[in-house]
Amino acid sequence: MKGRLRITEIFFSLQGETRTVGLPTVFIRLTGCPLRCGYCDTAYAFQGGTWQEIDDVLHQVANFGAHYVTVTGGEPLGQKPCLDLLRLLCDAGYEVSLETSGALDISQVDPRVIKVVDIKTPGSGEVMKNRFENISYLLPHDQLKFVICHRADYDWAKSILQQYALIARCDVLFSPSYQQQAATELAEWILADRLSVRLQIQLHKYLWGEMPGH
Repeated sequence: MKGRLRITEIFFSLQGETRTVGLPTVFIRLTGCPLRCGYCDTAYAFQGGTWQEIDDVLHQVANFGAHYVTVTGGEPLGQKPCLDLLRLLCDAGYEVSLETSGALDISQVDPRVIKVVDIKTPGSGEVMKNRFENISYLLPHDQLKFVICHRADYDWAKSILQQYALIARCDVLFSPSYQQQAATELAEWILADRLSVRLQIQLHKYLWGEMPGH
């Protein structure tokens, strides 16, 4: 018995963010989240979902025939069996990433998993939920993401980069909050400050808008 997870959706799409942007990926979206970020685009995953055995989830993933798998939410680490799912996906030979809010402990995540950890900016409304202890568990293949809502967020993120020497630890992504912060303006700030961060724009939203299942 490998346990059960409450799943909102399992779907096949192009990766919209991170280093693998544009690559065909299977997404496993778990239900539930302890945060309520102002820019959240997956509020439909806060509740509902269906309970599924991990073996059934693995079978569905295999049917897509893809190499990349992303476990996301909601907040996937809110369900303890998520750790088993991540380990079993790695065992099956997939390249696996985890998208997590950074508010929960990541120390037990299988080291083979690419952890994509949010650091919540003040504009998110959840800056106090950041678990900065997680930084010590980041590996070179992991990624940190800041969603920038305005200039004040950008300046705050710069200070966090320096305080925790984040650029030396792993890739850092700055993402403009969709329809809130202009991507071109954010790009100009990054260039002006010579920041060694990656600007990421949510590709899936430019292709499909905010439709679930993409």
